[in-house]
Amino acid sequence: MTEEPTVEPSYVDAIAAHAAGAPGAAALVTPGGVLTYGELADRIDGLARHLAAHGVGAERVCAVALERGPDAVVAMAAVSRAGGAFLTLDVDAPPPRLRAMADSARAGVLLTTAALAEKLQLTVPGPTVLMDSRAGRATAPAPAERTAPPPIVASSLAYVSHTSGSTGAPNAVLIEHRGLTRYLRFIARDYGLGPHTTALQLAPLGYDASIRDTFAPLVAGARLVLADRSVLLRAEGFAETVRRFGVDTVLSATPSLLTFLTRHEAIAPELRGLRLTVSSGESLRPFLAAGGRRALGGGLVNQYGPTECTMTSTRLHLPERPETAADLIGTPIDGVAVRLLDGGCGPVADGEVGEIHIAGAGVARGYCGRPALTAERFLPDPAGPPGTRMYRTGDLARRRPDGNLEYLGRVDRQIKIRGYRVDPAEIEGALLGHPAVTGAVVTAERDDQGRFHLVAHVSGALAGVTDAGLRAHLMRTLPFHLIPHRFVRIDRVPTTSTGKTDRRALGSPPPDRAP
Repeated sequence: MTEEPTVEPSYVDAIAAHAAGAPGAAALVTPGGVLTYGELADRIDGLARHLAAHGVGAERVCAVALERGPDAVVAMAAVSRAGGAFLTLDVDAPPPRLRAMADSARAGVLLTTAALAEKLQLTVPGPTVLMDSRAGRATAPAPAERTAPPPIVASSLAYVSHTSGSTGAPNAVLIEHRGLTRYLRFIARDYGLGPHTTALQLAPLGYDASIRDTFAPLVAGARLVLADRSVLLRAEGFAETVRRFGVDTVLSATPSLLTFLTRHEAIAPELRGLRLTVSSGESLRPFLAAGGRRALGGGLVNQYGPTECTMTSTRLHLPERPETAADLIGTPIDGVAVRLLDGGCGPVADGEVGEIHIAGAGVARGYCGRPALTAERFLPDPAGPPGTRMYRTGDLARRRPDGNLEYLGRVDRQIKIRGYRVDPAEIEGALLGHPAVTGAVVTAERDDQGRFHLVAHVSGALAGVTDAGLRAHLMRTLPFHLIPHRFVRIDRVPTTSTGKTDRRALGSPPPDRAP
């Protein structure tokens, strides 16, 4: 007998339920106006009907190339409502990279605008739907004429995201609905989101954190504020947006951005007024070591998890006085298991160092079109039910007596100086404790004799601060082997489009956190 596929309410069903119960409640808030839950649901259903008529259904990947705003939200949700899978693209990225991402994801439909279609020159095997056309603006028919959308099978593809491959080509990661919806519902529940919440969409489209930013608040019936990202990346623009719209929740802030924002005293009231700030993407330890926790008045959560495991695998709710001597990433979220294994895939004892392997509903299907790489990274889970798999992250950690995981860096990016294992985050945190330093990144360089030395890249009001002064500051708290050999002054810490520190721009690969 053939087993029937599992059907579960999807995240789009949750949005529809809020629309039915409170159609006039604000869903999307922008500088140009408000879209209510009723209006949002109608636009989602209208576009979904159009997409279904053009062949969008289970396993069909639709590339979404749109500016941040209501159209992008409607497009992603409508693809899901039609049963397809979405691939969001950052339209500010170079067109050749966007074409490579669409190709690697095997996108068959494109949702964009007339202007962006001309600018990006993206081509897909199937139809292009223009969101600024009549079809893109369609709303659902009258209730008597509506037909129920097909149920979404839990094992069907929900979205495609990308990670950087070792060859430079992006790897397309396949995430299923069972992982996405359970994850969004967990975030809404664990972080106390609800109709009382006003959340800010901060992560760029094309980065999987934007999916959390966008849909976790909507699953909870909250208000989602959409603003130009160039405004949000300026301290004054961020503060003005928080004030104007009453933002109380930020679900995707990188530690680099938090460090930048908390160095601006003028916006301190807005930061202290946030109910919840969630950090992800990099080590939070330098920010905490520099006293950044005091600048945030509400809750602060540190998240850890690779793209291959539906965004987040562990999280830690930080106390007002957090520990700064270790990089703690907390405990697994609901439905996730973290296994610390040795080189032979055997479990290590608590307190011992092992490689993080992640199991559970959020583990991706694999990499699109990369069976060998999928087999290398996605392994059978010896501790799980038959047929289940776990993802080998390449990250090291140890489990402490209280159950919290201590992150210890990458297997392939460890820095050793004169036999000592060096954690750049520890040095960066100490540098940020200097009153003149506003940004700090520590990398390693090799001299002509093959020896490694630490290099500190620092920004801030440093005209009157000598290298000797910086060394003296560090030597108050750090041992000799953690003192950088050289200091380089930079105007500001470079960041990637996702807001993470761009260590490659400083001549070194990221040493301290998986993407």
